[in-house]
This record gives sequence, structure tokens and C-alpha cells, in this order.
Amino acid sequence: MIELGVDDGVAEIVLNAPEKLNALDPAAIAELSDAYAETERMAHAGGVRALVLRGEGRAFCAGRDISGVDPRDDDVLGYLGGLVTPLLQRMSTFPGPTFAVAHGACLGVGLGLLIATDIVYVADTAKVGSPFANLGATLDSGGHALFVERLGAHKTMDLIVTGRLMSGTEAVASGLFSQVFPADEVTDAALAAARAAASGATQAFLASKRLIAALRDERLGFWQSMDQENRAQAALCDTADYREGFAAFQSKRKPEFTGRG
Repeated sequence: MIELGVDDGVAEIVLNAPEKLNALDPAAIAELSDAYAETERMAHAGGVRALVLRGEGRAFCAGRDISGVDPRDDDVLGYLGGLVTPLLQRMSTFPGPTFAVAHGACLGVGLGLLIATDIVYVADTAKVGSPFANLGATLDSGGHALFVERLGAHKTMDLIVTGRLMSGTEAVASGLFSQVFPADEVTDAALAAARAAASGATQAFLASKRLIAALRDERLGFWQSMDQENRAQAALCDTADYREGFAAFQSKRKPEFTGRG
């Protein structure tokens, strides 16, 4: 179900089970985690400097595959806490900028995959929300935190209780994700952005990624955040990319970043 390819420093991970809208069972979650682990190894070796996650078919990911689940003995905590959460943590700490292409249904665990990605490009026809009330279930995979932070408590409860799905256009306008594109352009836009990032100053991107994670997870105050920025900037002074960037600026040429520390 999971495909991994690498081209010119960009890893592309593809959810390829379109017949079930790329819904994820435990085996698929494990396979996806393995793909990220392999890509991490390539990133540390210098062969990968950016990553794109996308889905084949009519949807990005419709969430958990419940086709064979018996609710009477469903180990939902084992699935979510034992499999999904570690995967999302691994995704969020990938050592490089990550991009996701969101189209069609982006629900449940599928929404979580987007939350764990740095930059999310969304098709205008994408569907985002919490349609789980009809299952007697609730939003999971980090959805509550994302919705309350970006939409507020009232709109979050409205989406949960009504089951209304936002379009990609509305999701981006509400501040959930990065940019919206026509459905036939969104994949190319994400791949182009990833290729540009792969030739950029990787260590600087990673510094910002860590700062943003600290702001989110540690709730840093303004002056604490500024102190961490100062320290990150000082650490970057020792990188090859920093020296190259300054040399290129001073000689009025385009920099040639290697991504090395």
C-alpha cells in the first residue's frame, strides 16, 4: 500500500490503496512508519533533503480502515496510542521540511497525517472535518488540538456535532493549512516547493522547525522564544550553508547550499 521513491533529494511517500480511499489498518500504519524510518536514514546520510506525502485516487486518506473491525473487541487504544501516535511523532520530527498533498477526504488519521506535516497544500475540493458522530466515535489523531487552536472552541464543537465537512478552500481560509490550489495543480505545486526546499538551507529550516515545535509544545513566552531564536542563529553560524549564504550575498550570486551542518 505504501510506496517510497526518491528523486533529486526529494522523497515521495505515496498512500496507494485508492479502492479504500487510502484508509489505514494496522499493517498499513506499520508500513508507513517503516517508510519514514527509511527516509530518515537517507536524510541523515545526505540523500534526502525534503519529503512529500500524498495519496492516490479520489482521497488523501479517509482515516482508519474499520472494514474488518468488530466494535465488541476493538483495541482502539492499541491502534491510536500504540501505532498512530508514534507514527505522527516520527513524522513531525523528520530531519527536513515535509510537505503533504491533501485532496478528497482528509479525515481522522488522515487529518493527523496532515497535522504532523510541516507544510500542507490543499486541493480546493478537499474535505476536512469530523464526521464521526454517526459512528458513535469522536475526532482523534490531534484533531481537537488543531481545531481549537485555529478555529476556537465554538466552531470546533459545531463541526463535531453537525459532522459538516469544510472544503479545502475554507480550511485554508480558516488557517488550518498552508495554501489552496485547484485539484489538478496541487500535487505539482507541492513537488515544486519540495524540490526548491531540497536545494535550500536545510539546517536553517530545521532550526525554524524546532523553534515552531517548542512554541507549540512548550508554550514559550515571547522573550523565551526570542532567546531560543538567538541561540539557533548563533548555532547556524558554524554551518557550511550559513557561510555559503553570506559569501553568495556579498558576491551577488545565487547560493549553492549543501544542507550540511
